[in-house]
Amino acid sequence: MLLEAFGSILQMLYLAMLVLAVVALVFALTAREDAYRAADKQKKSFWLIILGITVFVNLVIPILFLQIAGVVASIVFMVDVRPAIKAVSGGGGRRGGSSSDGPYGPYNGGR
Repeated sequence: MLLEAFGSILQMLYLAMLVLAVVALVFALTAREDAYRAADKQKKSFWLIILGITVFVNLVIPILFLQIAGVVASIVFMVDVRPAIKAVSGGGGRRGGSSSDGPYGPYNGGR
């Protein structure tokens, strides 16, 4: 009984890692090549290869060590690269803000 529960938890973990890798790969595919250069990140082809290998490993080679390495690459892409690309592409930030807005509200010049 306990072994079956552990097996189910492990299968859910494998599925979550696969979903994360596929989502990261889709985001990498849809971003423009020049956005990677403008954000000063690795090339689009680099991320497509890394994330493609991650999806392949998750689908074909169920070795937990390799999958964890792929999860780290997917998380790095989602947390670091994707927001930088969105900011450069004009897709990030707050809606309706002005150019003088800071992180804690509008800057009024010390008045």
